Amino acid sequence: MTELQLSQRRKQVLRIVIQEYVENAQPVGSQSIAKKYDLGVSAATIRNDLAALEKAGLLTHPHTSAGRIPTDGGYRYFVANLMAHTDLPSHERHMIRHQFHQARREIDQWLRLSTAVLAKASTGAALATSPRSISNRVKHLELIGIQDTVVLLVLVLATGTLKQQLITLEQPIFQEELSRASNQLNVEIAGATAVDLPEKLEGFTGFTREVGELVLNTLLQSEEQITDRVYRHGLAQVLAEPEFTDGPQVSRIVQVFEQRTLLQEIYDDVMELSDVQVMIAGEGRFGDMQDISLVLSRYGVPDRVSGLLGVVGPMRMPYGRTVGAVRYVATLLNELMHQLYGPSR
Repeated sequence: MTELQLSQRRKQVLRIVIQEYVENAQPVGSQSIAKKYDLGVSAATIRNDLAALEKAGLLTHPHTSAGRIPTDGGYRYFVANLMAHTDLPSHERHMIRHQFHQARREIDQWLRLSTAVLAKASTGAALATSPRSISNRVKHLELIGIQDTVVLLVLVLATGTLKQQLITLEQPIFQEELSRASNQLNVEIAGATAVDLPEKLEGFTGFTREVGELVLNTLLQSEEQITDRVYRHGLAQVLAEPEFTDGPQVSRIVQVFEQRTLLQEIYDDVMELSDVQVMIAGEGRFGDMQDISLVLSRYGVPDRVSGLLGVVGPMRMPYGRTVGAVRYVATLLNELMHQLYGPSR
């Protein structure tokens, strides 16, 4: 759609129609444009412009109205050629950053907060996937004697997650020996991933080796758990929009939230890109997404950890603000992930 040539005035008329329709959800006519905007031409000329934009496939009109509304092609042209890339106001950015810094230093908390923030900032529904290809790392461990033959393993992961496990021994071990084993393991395996650990554990024997194996199993389990989660927020406010008043349309947007196969395909599509992607009506690739738009971004640390973050809503979406919100939250998550996992390889 970017190759379509429009005059400056027709670009302005298209921008006005989309702006008005996004705000009011009502078809936009030539008379209302002429009254509200000083384009220096008559309503009749604007009417001709609307007809030309409709002929170009950028606008259409409901049977019951003389006004026009954007088509999916019109929205695509707008996003590619006319949209102002709007940053969130500084006070909103400051407030959002403060909320992230107040949250617990855990991926789960950050992603819950991300979806809540995006749903509020965009008036859409937000989703985020837990990071994939994640190499969780050991931060610190402690061995604490509970009873003569019962030891508590306390393991802190780089994500901030705390794992605890009881170890039953055949013979008692004094706390001094437990502390010595803890120190030895911390020196050798702090910062290690599940991939690194088997080699690092080769030099250990006995109880210390047993603890190391438990740490490895914990890392593997934490990676399995973290790859499968989708965080969601704000679906109810999207379903209140006039576009979603009938069953099929409701079903389509719920599918985006609930159908893991579709999310997998979208994830694979977006992971190839480095910036925010706007996907309107499925872009011809996802047939179940008629009348739906997604504004999506990847987040994470290249070559270490990456996830998907974005907003789902009707095509009648404030794209400039939504893109700005998604980009800002993704940038914050990138910063936080770098703190946990370090720079990319």
